[in-house]
Amino acid sequence: MAGQTVSMKEPVCLIENDNDGKLRVVRSALDILDQIDQHVVVVSVVGLYRTGKSYLMNKLAGERKGFALGATIQSKTKGIWMWCVPHPEKRDHTLVLLDTEGLGDVEKGDEKNDNWIFSLAVLLSSTLVYNSMGTIDNNALEKLHYVTELTEHIKVKSNQRDGEESSEYLRYFPSFVWTVRDFTLTLEVDGRPITANEYLENALKLRTDTLDIKISRKKDQAYNLPRSCLRNYFSPRWCFVFERPASGDKMRRMEELTDADLEPAFVEQAKEFCDHVFNEAKTKTLKQGLKVTGRLLGNLAETYVSAIRSGQIPCLDNAVLALAQIENSSAIERARAHYQKGMADWVAYPTETQEELSEVHAVMEKEAVAIFINNSFKDEDQKYQLELMKVLQEEYEKICERNYKESQKACESKIQCIFAPLEEKIRDGSYMTPGGYKEYCNDLKLATSEYRSEGGRGVKAEEVLNEYLGRKASIGEAILSADQSLTEAEQRAEVEQVKREASERENRAMEEQLVVQERLRADQQRTYEENVNQLMERMERDSRNAIAEHDRVLQARLKEQNDLLRQGFDDRAHQMQREIDTLKGAKAQEEEKKPSFMSTALDTVGTAAALFLPGILPKVGGMAVKWLSKWF
Repeated sequence: MAGQTVSMKEPVCLIENDNDGKLRVVRSALDILDQIDQHVVVVSVVGLYRTGKSYLMNKLAGERKGFALGATIQSKTKGIWMWCVPHPEKRDHTLVLLDTEGLGDVEKGDEKNDNWIFSLAVLLSSTLVYNSMGTIDNNALEKLHYVTELTEHIKVKSNQRDGEESSEYLRYFPSFVWTVRDFTLTLEVDGRPITANEYLENALKLRTDTLDIKISRKKDQAYNLPRSCLRNYFSPRWCFVFERPASGDKMRRMEELTDADLEPAFVEQAKEFCDHVFNEAKTKTLKQGLKVTGRLLGNLAETYVSAIRSGQIPCLDNAVLALAQIENSSAIERARAHYQKGMADWVAYPTETQEELSEVHAVMEKEAVAIFINNSFKDEDQKYQLELMKVLQEEYEKICERNYKESQKACESKIQCIFAPLEEKIRDGSYMTPGGYKEYCNDLKLATSEYRSEGGRGVKAEEVLNEYLGRKASIGEAILSADQSLTEAEQRAEVEQVKREASERENRAMEEQLVVQERLRADQQRTYEENVNQLMERMERDSRNAIAEHDRVLQARLKEQNDLLRQGFDDRAHQMQREIDTLKGAKAQEEEKKPSFMSTALDTVGTAAALFLPGILPKVGGMAVKWLSKWF
């Protein structure tokens, strides 16, 4: 089911500083994100001020203007600005561009604020673009000291220990793209041409510790620290280099220039960068591969900024748990609202049969469950899904009750109209004459036949007719007794005929209600099966995502270990083995627990659902076997 998105004409501020200098989330920006049900690809750009960050973001948005470029030495972007556009390559995805305040602004001179801006860009994005000028050298890496301080500003777990494995950060942190502007060097090493990616990895090589000279060892550690952090926290990594786009005069008018006014090589390099982002930047995910929507991204921003404002360090696991409660409750209400609207739009009361109502209910319930499944996460013990089942069952019961009442009203109205001539004759005594009983029976039969041929009576057609004709029994007896044209034997025969007809009507009314009840029981069983089916699909998808995440992190650590061995850091490579073994064990556990976890979930859903779906009681027992055999 395709989600809803927005297409903004220009960027808006997402996070700003209030009058007290504290960061806060802008409500109007959250309102925009709240409209986006689609999964989001979030690309943040960070870097020193006046390095051309905003130009790249405008290119990604497909516009020349939008994020402020500026033509002076002053930083134009304050806080974090957001621009949401439909993703040009990924169907049913929204591209969220975040342009951050330039780091190291001499006018602002707030190092603490810079650290939080950098940390928030890391926390919110799926791809982080670091923009710099000139070359990637030691000076450039020293300016990227914000990376070395990330663990001081971000915790993965509330009880996190110092030196927590970098793999925990890899699960949350974005991919990394280093863009180098005004690059004038030749991409080669030892006379051999290299790619921009190789240029970056070569710049991130560590320096071998010099153990016998204390001061050299200290320098080596300072040299290695930013490089180690980039290698440990961000994977995969890419690099793009850009020549100077135009002359100095033109550079001051960048917003006015078209590609034809810029250097061809720069235009081609910018295109390669944009194509890379469009095709390689992944959907924003949380731990275990949970995909983020625009609305969830807004809640994440609020959660992180709230922690910062209160003087705390944002904790990723705690944020996920808090968001799960918000999102799961919201998912129930969204599913309920969709169901209510759909039933209101499609049901015309009274429905001719219960099956007709049931068919609409089945469609809307399936869509409502899908909305919940797609918008909920970390629903421990299926607590919220069970609540949804209960909510939808209550809504359906209300609709069925309304359908009964509307059917009764419609039937009573038709009876009043169709039987009006008969009622008139009863009132004026027309039947109280010899031969009157036969005339009464004929009129009653004709009216009954006409009533049964009418449409729009609904599910209580026979019940209401039976009640009406039951009330007429004493009148029929009086007319029969008054008809002197009938012999005593004929009157006894008529009495027996009336009993048979009454019994037949009673049976028809009971059969009518039995059909309704059987349909309702079938609805309850289908409700259970629909919820279980979608739950299994969701759990299977989540398990695949979790295993894929384990693989991604494991492969990144194996690559880093291999690089360390090639560069002569045997001790570090061997120390990393423990972390790698832990990752392998976690992946194996994820694969092994899947059948038992799903079986437990089925038992939980089946047992709890039986409390408010009594129609499923005879069939719940074998469902776990049925569904597990489907998936394994």
